[in-house]
Amino acid sequence: MKVKRIDSACPVKSKRILVVEDEDNTRHALTKLLTREGFLVEGVANGYDALCYLRRQSVNLIVTDIKMPTMDGITFLRELNKNFPKSNVIMITAYGGVDSYLEAMNLGAFEYINKPVQIDELKVIMKKILDAEGS
Repeated sequence: MKVKRIDSACPVKSKRILVVEDEDNTRHALTKLLTREGFLVEGVANGYDALCYLRRQSVNLIVTDIKMPTMDGITFLRELNKNFPKSNVIMITAYGGVDSYLEAMNLGAFEYINKPVQIDELKVIMKKILDAEGS
C-alpha cells in the first residue's frame, strides 16, 4: 500500500483519508481525485483490509462502499464502532435502499451517498466533517 504524499504548503496536508472500495476503477479514481485535492489518501478493497490498515495508521475520514466481498460496509461499520468508535465515515453505494441507509446512519455513518459519486457533493460533505473535527 503506497500513501501518496502532498506538497507541504497545502492547507489540508495532514488530513488522511481511507477509501474502502472493491471496484478497482472507482477506488483508483476516488484516490486520485482526493489526492489532487491535497489529502493523503490510501485505498483498500474491503472492510477487512481497512481494519488491518487502521491498526497501523489513523485517518481523519473513511469513505467506504457498502457492498464488498470479504467484509461488507455495514459489517465494517460495526467493527469500526467496536475498535475505532470516533471514526468519521461516509458510506457510498450503487445499491441504495431505505434499509441500508437507516442501518448505516444508525451505526454512526456521517452521510450516505449513492453512486455514481458526485465529487462536488463528496467534497462538501468532507469539508463539513473535517471542519467539525478541527473544532
